[in-house]
Order: sequence, then C-alpha cells, then structure tokens
Amino acid sequence: MSDSSEKNLREFSRVDAVIPLDVRLVPPEEQQNIKSLFIGETTLPEYQVPPEVEDIVLSEWLKMLNSKLDAILASIASRDEGVPIISQKRVNISGGGLSFDTKEKFNAGDVLEMKIMLPISPGSILYAYGEVVDVRIAGNYYHTAVKYISIDDEIRDEIVKFVFKTQRDILRKKRG
Repeated sequence: MSDSSEKNLREFSRVDAVIPLDVRLVPPEEQQNIKSLFIGETTLPEYQVPPEVEDIVLSEWLKMLNSKLDAILASIASRDEGVPIISQKRVNISGGGLSFDTKEKFNAGDVLEMKIMLPISPGSILYAYGEVVDVRIAGNYYHTAVKYISIDDEIRDEIVKFVFKTQRDILRKKRG
C-alpha cells in the first residue's frame, strides 16, 4: 500500500457532535436561488456528546426517548411562536459538509436545506445548503452524507470554529 493511499484526503477537520439540526429537501424550482445565511444569534447551552452505545436495543430506546423529548419541547415551544425548536441530532460535521442519520430517505444528488444551531458563543443559527453525496442504510435509519454548496466563507468559518472548539473540549476531557 502506498503512502498516498493512507493519507486522509479530507480538506477540513471533522468532529462528532449533537446539535440542533433541521433538514428539508429543496425542490428543483428553488435550487437556483439558494444561498447560505445567518438568521440571527442566540445563546444555547452546550451539549455534550454522549458516548456511543454498543447495545442496539438500548440505542433504539434512547433514540425513541430523544424523539419524545423533542416532541414535548416542540409542544411547549408552540405556545411561544417566537422560539424555533429544532430537534437534536448526532452529526459528524466539518467545514466541508456533514453526515447524520434520518428516517427520511434522500438520494445522491438531492439538494438539502439545513437549519443548524451551533452552541458557540455567541450562538449561531444558520441556513446551509448541501448536496447529498452518499446514503447508506443503518438499521431503521439512512446515514446521509452531505457536501456544502453555495456556502459563504463567514458561515464556513463559524462551522470550522465550532469543530475546533469541540475538538479542544474533547482533548481537555481526555487529559483529565
């Protein structure tokens, strides 16, 4: 095996995180008008990434409980229309794209609108757009990988800043 085949060819550092993420398929008639943007700033509590659960049954129970908690929060928030509620999702995120599990099946080439809330100070709420580059079946979910398109440098910088901050936090915890 040559040295070049062993290199990580990714352009950006990646990190696993749990963040508020809402995803929508962009219809073809809207695709020519997409542009990433900030919709405002807010302060969010920091969410720690829970450890991976090896037990498949326990993992499914935890996902169900998380869905129920999201539904309860959405119900409470619906009383106050000014507060957007976005479900928490485990993602692998970088400045080049992200991947996540979803019950909705997307196809390679689909364009997605992703509403992302990053718990950095000050918190950022942003819209990013991406093209689906890979979809794999993972149990009852589809593991979906997305490459950003039409993304402003300012928004990419916020994502990269979040990735580096999260990596630093993980390293600090490992050192004790």
